[in-house]
Amino acid sequence: MKKVITYGTFDLLHVGHVHLLRRARELGDHLTVAVSTDRFNEGKGKKTILPFAERVEIVRSLRYVDEVIPEISWEQKADDVRRLQIDVFAIGADWTGKFDFLTPLCQVVYLPRTPDISSSQLKAELDRLQSVQSLLERIHGSELKDLIGVLDKIVHLK
Repeated sequence: MKKVITYGTFDLLHVGHVHLLRRARELGDHLTVAVSTDRFNEGKGKKTILPFAERVEIVRSLRYVDEVIPEISWEQKADDVRRLQIDVFAIGADWTGKFDFLTPLCQVVYLPRTPDISSSQLKAELDRLQSVQSLLERIHGSELKDLIGVLDKIVHLK
């Protein structure tokens, strides 16, 4: 049996995540996914929308995924590869070269990203929409002329 592992936060699951997991699974017979814990993400300066337990449940429910483990540190990857007898380490191409140190232990494959989609993009759009909502709440009861001025400012935020 050929075993594959990948790592990620998997916040706001989107089609790019699904493509990555499908491609990773196609590299072997068994896919283990290490999902970053909330604490690990905080240490990276990364804030998630969904808590760890929910992200694990979502990832675990996908048909390409055979096993889910927590990612608690950068350093655990080599130990995971050894302990789980991993044959292939797969990760997005935005990490190209960063995990070559694992090549003595397993094959390292950098998978292409899905264009025009990322959790960071989705979070930025959510932030923009929250700003719009906040502005609209502040102008409640204003005259139409004031509203048009605010909407003009919103359009230029994009």
